[in-house]
Amino acid sequence: MKNWRRPWKLLIVTAFAALTAFAETSAIPISGPALPGLEPVDATMTSLMAKYATPGAQLAVTYRGRLVLAHGYGLADRATGATVQADSRFRIASLSKLITAAAILTLIEQGKLTLDAKAFALLPHLRPGPGATTDPRLADITVRHLLQHSGGWDRGVSGDPMFKPLEIAEATKTAAPADAHAVIQHMLGQALDFNPGSKSVYSNFGYNVLGRIIEAVSGRSYGDFVQENLLGPAGVTGFALGRSLAEDRAAGEVAYFSPPNARPVPSVFPIGNKSVLPPYGGFHLEAMDAHGAWITTATDYVRLLAALDGSRSPALLTGASLELLTARPAPPVSVATETYYGLGIQVRPVNGATGSGANWWHSGSLPGTATYMVRLARGWSWAAFFNSRPSELRPMQAELDRRLNATLVALTAPATGDLFAPTRTATSNQP
Repeated sequence: MKNWRRPWKLLIVTAFAALTAFAETSAIPISGPALPGLEPVDATMTSLMAKYATPGAQLAVTYRGRLVLAHGYGLADRATGATVQADSRFRIASLSKLITAAAILTLIEQGKLTLDAKAFALLPHLRPGPGATTDPRLADITVRHLLQHSGGWDRGVSGDPMFKPLEIAEATKTAAPADAHAVIQHMLGQALDFNPGSKSVYSNFGYNVLGRIIEAVSGRSYGDFVQENLLGPAGVTGFALGRSLAEDRAAGEVAYFSPPNARPVPSVFPIGNKSVLPPYGGFHLEAMDAHGAWITTATDYVRLLAALDGSRSPALLTGASLELLTARPAPPVSVATETYYGLGIQVRPVNGATGSGANWWHSGSLPGTATYMVRLARGWSWAAFFNSRPSELRPMQAELDRRLNATLVALTAPATGDLFAPTRTATSNQP
């Protein structure tokens, strides 16, 4: 009899788990518009939110440059019970890197810069501190190296300087937390971890340097140059450079949450010995502008993406720039790899094609934030933002990528319809 009962007991437990999961996902509020036939996308998003215990999320999906879904899910703020809307703003973390890469390509199109320009020769005003020894290999680093993460810094060896604002402020005798310039000043006195151009190792610091190059070459602040040459022409209005502290949240910005087991950390801001939860004061977001500080809506992000890949007018980049954006790095950086890091994005060529014929993607995360974007050569693009970074971040991102792509390519794409609001500022900066 015991052997006969066990399968029934297993069925009961399995059914209970399925009902519990259904109750959790069905309880997640959803807001915003979508074209008919996109319902499976919501089921994928809400099941992932329930599995990884994320309070709120946002997703925008385009097909060949047309917005077909713009949804908010769950809570924007647990304290107030406010729900995520389609126009709520999120920190997008490293999804900012594509924006910086596009700004560099814009300067190249304007004839003001080249990819092989020596990076630090463009920043003569930045010098190491007194008594510091400069690694001679710094002079070999090019703009291309910075974009492809092959400049010579390995955070697994020497740490990520963008997350050392107190240590660097003390070393440079500047105000805490250290700003973007102080971080560069400090790093000019540090040895590289490998020869520039010999391999690719993800570097937030390299994109900080790119932000300062944009300022030096254009004569504009990083934020202003991006606004005038990319965001304004694309007709997006939800972008802004984020702030670190909760009291400085932008209008419409969600609250950010830590996992239940997160411990308070010392604040990097001069507020005594106060400890804070990491999303608010555990790092200096203002110093991360060019590699991870933008906030925006998922809808505005995919609209900018469509303008960058040329699937929506105005096209912000030329065909030549798209090829540069997605080109394989020269050996030995990406030899015999199916996928590789282009300029601000991960790339997988499709049938040998790069440019707009390749798949693009990038992930991003900060304490309290997890983001992901995908652009498929077959026409679908999407951006997903979450206001919590799960303890199991990599499994969550991998599952999101796999399941949402599979869900979309299995759908019949809407033949008509576009949920993007009209814009009167859609004028290209191309000559």
